[in-house]
Amino acid sequence: MTDIFDGQVALVTGGGSGIGRATARAFAAAGARVAVAGRTEATLKETVALIEAAGGTAAAFTADITSGPEVEGLVAAVVQRCGGLHVAVNNVGVFTPPAAVADIGEDDWRFMVDTNLTGLWRSMKHEIRHMRVHGGGAIVNVASNIGAHRRAPGLGAYAATKAAVSVLTRTAALDHVADGVRINAVSPGPVDTPMSGRPGETPEDKARRLRTALPAGRAATTGEIAAAILHLASPASAFTIGTDLVVDGGATA
Repeated sequence: MTDIFDGQVALVTGGGSGIGRATARAFAAAGARVAVAGRTEATLKETVALIEAAGGTAAAFTADITSGPEVEGLVAAVVQRCGGLHVAVNNVGVFTPPAAVADIGEDDWRFMVDTNLTGLWRSMKHEIRHMRVHGGGAIVNVASNIGAHRRAPGLGAYAATKAAVSVLTRTAALDHVADGVRINAVSPGPVDTPMSGRPGETPEDKARRLRTALPAGRAATTGEIAAAILHLASPASAFTIGTDLVVDGGATA
C-alpha cells in the first residue's frame, strides 16, 4: 500500500495521539499528504515530525470541532495549504467518567454530545460541501462498539453519542453517494490507548482483564484500527457505502 493514496490529501481529526496518530502515519506511508487536526498544537506537531522522519508529508492544523467557524476554517485551510481534500477521517472523541443515566451531569452530557456527535456532524458537513463540488471523496467516521452494537452500565452518554454517529454515518452515506462522496464508519472495541483503561487501572491490570473479557484476549493496536480505516477509504472499498465496520476482537460477535 505504499502508493495507494498517492496524490491525495487526507485530513485526520484527533491526529495528535492514539488512533488518529496511527491513522495519519498510515495514510502518509500509503502516499497521502496528511493534514492532522486537533486542539493541542504540540501533539499535532509530534505527529507531523514522526511522519516527516519516515519520509512522508504532513501539516498540523489547530481547531476545535465544537466551534462551527473553526471547522469551516479548518477545511478551507487544509484545501488551501495542501491543495485539496480527498479523504477525511473524523476521529475526535471524548469520554467522561462513567455514571448511571440518572447521575450524568449536564456539563458531561453536553460535552460528549457537542464533541462526539455535533462536532463530528459539523466536520462531515464542511468536508462533504467541499468534496461534492471537487470530484468526490471518502469519509470514515470513528464510532465505537459501545453504542449501536453493545451497551455497558455507566456509559449511557458515550453510548448514545456513538450510536448516533453510526446512524448519522449511514444516513449521510445515502444522502451523498450521488455526490460522489463515500461515507462509512469504523467501530473499535478496546484499543491499546489510555481511553480503554479503567480508573486507577495499570497497563498490567488492563491486559489481565482483557485476556478474559475479549474473545481475542487483548486490546487492538492503534495500527489495526488504522488499517481498517485505510481499507474503507481506499479504492478496494469502492462499493462499500454506509457500512459500520466493527473491529473489536469478537466482543460483539
